Amino acid sequence: MSITAQTPTQDLEARLSPGALVTDRDIIDSYAVDRALFCPAGQALALVRARTVDDVAAVMVFATEHRIPVVTQGARTGLSGAANAVDGCLLLNVAGMDEILEIDAVNQTCRVQPGVINQDLKTALAEHGLSYPPDPGSVAISTIGGNVATNAGGMCCVKYGVTKDYVRAMTVVLADGTVTKLGRQTAKGVAGLDLAALFVGSEGTLGTIVEVTLALKPALPSPITAVGMFPDTESAGRTVTEFMGSGASPSLLELLDGPTVKMVNAYGDFGLPDDVGALLLVQSNAKGAGAVEELEAFQRVAEANGSSEVFVSDDPADSEMLVAARRAVGPAMEKYAHTRGGGELIDDVCVPRSALGEFFEKLRLIDARFDVEVATAGHAGDGNMHPSVVFDAGDEDQVSQAQEAFAAIMQLGLDLGGTITGEHGVGYLKREWLSNELDAGALLMHQQIKDAIDPAGILNPGKMLG
Repeated sequence: MSITAQTPTQDLEARLSPGALVTDRDIIDSYAVDRALFCPAGQALALVRARTVDDVAAVMVFATEHRIPVVTQGARTGLSGAANAVDGCLLLNVAGMDEILEIDAVNQTCRVQPGVINQDLKTALAEHGLSYPPDPGSVAISTIGGNVATNAGGMCCVKYGVTKDYVRAMTVVLADGTVTKLGRQTAKGVAGLDLAALFVGSEGTLGTIVEVTLALKPALPSPITAVGMFPDTESAGRTVTEFMGSGASPSLLELLDGPTVKMVNAYGDFGLPDDVGALLLVQSNAKGAGAVEELEAFQRVAEANGSSEVFVSDDPADSEMLVAARRAVGPAMEKYAHTRGGGELIDDVCVPRSALGEFFEKLRLIDARFDVEVATAGHAGDGNMHPSVVFDAGDEDQVSQAQEAFAAIMQLGLDLGGTITGEHGVGYLKREWLSNELDAGALLMHQQIKDAIDPAGILNPGKMLG
């Protein structure tokens, strides 16, 4: 079924690239959600598959004229409902704007359109001896624009930082169709307020990003890898606290708890030990003998905290296999959840590294209190953990308990001085919790900024600020 002629979209179609406007209801509805559960999705008016900056600007001008909401999307791999449709909106999908516009080896920067896939950019940069470190778990399918809109993180963040640390400049289309450049092309620059940083993590609530200039690094050295096995998550958490407190700078430090390890082993042939309480995966790419020394230091700390075994390897094949196992956590949990009724809520709390031991002690109590399963993996080196609540989505009691467990985990993160989201964003999923983290002054500033940049309130309404 297509949208009727009485709707105002005919005028919009004339302003867009041929074929950009989609009015087929089945196609529109297929774009209505991202990957988050328990997030409402409305019925969109139409879908625009933008190909140019002019397409995006035309959508914004049209939307402002008619007071129509606009929800910008990329690959829709998000986990917070930020890309979900709202009733009567235009879905503005920029995944088709996927060109790498420039790679500048001298200045170590690149300019890309928002639809460029993270892994495709990494592959292209490798040919120039350059790298872009941020590597979310969805690296093979998520877009740079989406990564910027949510300030995505990943496994390398413990040493190399998150998306915001690499955004130099961007071109943004505002709600009224104004195309503006924010940030700088240079390594330094303090002219005016850092407005580009304001848009990083803004989840499409302030404007649509149509181009990004990213800072790059020389190709990263090949790492050596260690795996530590622990009787429980608490001892693994204490190991992370002590190891990082010693001044260590690993290039990767990830945690998988026992239930997660079992799910990963059931998903693929990764050869992980099936009887551990927790596993820490550590890599170091320090120069010279520094990498070996760093992992030897990890081994000493791990054994002092009860590790039953620490395996160290400089074989690239081992490193690739172990990282692949870590990246398999998402699909492995999804497959396992399917066998348990299809319910999976992925939390995203980040706590100070010093609080990891206490976090896992109290997380165990949450797991015991509710009749659902909690399996945890995450970026232990920077305290960003992803407890997944697995439940039967067809059982009302289990759904209720899953939501309570999910909320209890967020509250635990706040109680320990952390945040409700380290990298997945607020979106719909956590918008009611934002006021639990931000004080009244900060919330007021958020709303005033939103009102100033989007006075009609048409950009991704209902997300983040509610």
